[in-house]
Amino acid sequence: MDDELVERFLEDGFVRIEGAFPPRVAQHCASLLWRETGYDPEDPASWKDPVVWVAGMAQGPFAAAANSPVLHEAFDLLVGENRWQPRYSLGTFPLRFPHAEEPDDAGWHIEGSYLPEDAPTGIYHTNLRSRDRALLMLFLFSEVTETEAPTRIRVGSHLDVPPVLEPYGEQGASFLELGPKVDKASAHRPLAHATGGPGDVYLCHPFLVHAAQPHHGTSPRFMAQPPLLPAVPYELDRPDGDYSAVEFAIRRGLAKEH
Repeated sequence: MDDELVERFLEDGFVRIEGAFPPRVAQHCASLLWRETGYDPEDPASWKDPVVWVAGMAQGPFAAAANSPVLHEAFDLLVGENRWQPRYSLGTFPLRFPHAEEPDDAGWHIEGSYLPEDAPTGIYHTNLRSRDRALLMLFLFSEVTETEAPTRIRVGSHLDVPPVLEPYGEQGASFLELGPKVDKASAHRPLAHATGGPGDVYLCHPFLVHAAQPHHGTSPRFMAQPPLLPAVPYELDRPDGDYSAVEFAIRRGLAKEH
């Protein structure tokens, strides 16, 4: 199973870990998130906006969700033992609600992860070594079907991004500048949706091209999309050849691996 998980990650750019944390933990997290929205779970008329963004949450249920044994094992497999930092909070919750209004954040992109010294506030950058981001993670706290605005994923698109990033060197580029370029580079890829049940987690390569979409269902979609932070920087030229799955995929995208 370990070999299969790594191979799927290398080919597709993501893996879904079903039941990565218990549904009861997901339920506790969802209750805390409802409080943050100020909406009434029983009154759809109170759901005013298509998206409500919630920042970091560090209560016990969120720490429990991020630290299940199965997730730690998967982090070791994909990032490498002692190469990632444990999380005791989760952040960046785009909570999506059924709404006639289209969301304004549904473009294809990869995540930014750091702010260069000369960058405008809030304009995050990405570079070829995925500085400050080991993985993109999608934690599901509600049932997500294809009508509940699941994240759209271009399967295998993580292999299209390294050639786009390579010319920018260590400085990297902003997610705004990269968005149209990674969209074009990955347009030929098949589409998948991050559906699943409460407690499922998608572990994604940092360069996976993905996008939001409007909510056409009836039940709100509660999800977190935090980074897994690296303990050491990724390296693309290791003398010992001990590459993590993330590093190997970047090298494959650059045609340094077959």
